[in-house]
Amino acid sequence: MKPSFNRRKFLQTAALSGAGLWTGPKLLASADLPFSHPDLGKSKWDLDTPALCLDLDKLDHNLKAASIPLQGSGVGLRPHVKTHKCPDLARMQIAHGALGVCAAKLSESEVMLENGINDVLMTGVNVTPAKIRKAMELRKKHPGFIQAVDNPQNTRDLQEAAKAAGIVADVVVDIDVIRRSGIPAGQPALELAQLVDKSPNLRFRGILAYDGGVQHVMGHEARKTRCLKTFEPVVDTYHLMHAAGLNMEIFSGGGTGTYDMMHGIPGFTDVQVGSYLFMDCQYLEIGGAKNEERFDDFEAALTVMTTVVNTNHPGRLITDGGSKAFTLNKPTGWVIGEPDFVYNAGSDEYGTITYNDASRSYKVGDPLEVIVPHCDPAVNLYDIIYGIRKDRVERIFPVLARGKSQ
Repeated sequence: MKPSFNRRKFLQTAALSGAGLWTGPKLLASADLPFSHPDLGKSKWDLDTPALCLDLDKLDHNLKAASIPLQGSGVGLRPHVKTHKCPDLARMQIAHGALGVCAAKLSESEVMLENGINDVLMTGVNVTPAKIRKAMELRKKHPGFIQAVDNPQNTRDLQEAAKAAGIVADVVVDIDVIRRSGIPAGQPALELAQLVDKSPNLRFRGILAYDGGVQHVMGHEARKTRCLKTFEPVVDTYHLMHAAGLNMEIFSGGGTGTYDMMHGIPGFTDVQVGSYLFMDCQYLEIGGAKNEERFDDFEAALTVMTTVVNTNHPGRLITDGGSKAFTLNKPTGWVIGEPDFVYNAGSDEYGTITYNDASRSYKVGDPLEVIVPHCDPAVNLYDIIYGIRKDRVERIFPVLARGKSQ
């Protein structure tokens, strides 16, 4: 049964919580950039909007909370940087015990590696000649770079490129779970792993498997049942590979929605958590192990500050935050402190709020703070994230991998 998420209670509670010119993101280690942003020290309520904000106290909580259910299990965290696209945040995750990070794309991997994140597992595959050459260049420069493969021809292409580059490239086999990427479990996966293993310029490191479909299943028990069932063929494949004498040091997968249940899967080594760092409306409503109404293991740390720009119609407010500030409109964004507000970001430039009840009257120019529907694509819209503590800008996070979709 779908848990009855108490959105009103959550938003009411959330309302109570709560030396040089900066020239924009560069492909440099942002922690070493000698700049001071003009908005440092400013109240978040005075920021030019739309502005992407990250509550630093809630961020600290989320960084610590992710590892608690896994303590003593032998399973670690390998966070996915597609969520934040920010080397500074990746650094913080590693400082809190992450084994390394995952990246979806080669360009994301490059940004992380070139900015001091030494261990990067690319979960996508490189199939074009240009990408394969680039991947080998990165591997030659950064020994901690691992890439995935999911078909025999790609394996042969990687072997040829690695040989030409004079290196041994680390590779994991991606196993299909949701009919999107990966090779089918069982004998096909075993044969591919053996092909990688016998390729002289490739080093087989293990497997990855991601079940994206289960991450947002409503109710913790329903989600766990489906997760364990879905992974049965993958576990069988793991045992086949182990029996064949293959190196199985990596068995990676899962995500925020299943982070606390992956330790029940035999051989599993690390969880590819992503959204846990920020949280969003999609995850908050699925229910957790302790609270079937709300997934409250992690706190909603990421918000967008918007401004009311029109109040001409009763029961209706227009803001400057549309789809270009939020990307997705489902579920609708949640306005902190206003549980009856329905925020529609369907228009490119404008957000439309409809309501019957409001905690106060609003006028043009008033700021509003909105929890994003889905954090990953929202982050990709912004050059910077404002780090907020006690309502003031304490830190600036450059989103150095913004737009890196290649």
